[in-house]
Amino acid sequence: VQLQASGGGLIQAGGSLRLSCTASGRTSSTCALGWFRQAPGQEREFVAAIIWSVGMTYYADSVRGRFTVSTENAKNTMRLQMNSLAPEDTAVYYCAATGKRTRLVAAATYDYWGQGTQVTVSS
Repeated sequence: VQLQASGGGLIQAGGSLRLSCTASGRTSSTCALGWFRQAPGQEREFVAAIIWSVGMTYYADSVRGRFTVSTENAKNTMRLQMNSLAPEDTAVYYCAATGKRTRLVAAATYDYWGQGTQVTVSS
């Protein structure tokens, strides 16, 4: 499975961005997709996840209510709509895929990773 993330950029605080992650290859082997982010000097942290087939979503407390994860199954695409962005959201955002449906908040659960897209929020 190959994952391609896109949509990052430079945005002012309070603004919005939409990230996309397109999956190709043996996507039928995956059950869920997730977004993680990593700021300089920090560990990679969970942002959001979604289970393909039922659309069940999970969010980190820090983004709940501001970010929305969704899929376009026909296009094998996951999106992350990010609203009310703040400087602390600045990070490289990675999408990931897994054949599991549990422990989706843990990076170790995921088998496939995209290359990451930079999001920078200026104050």
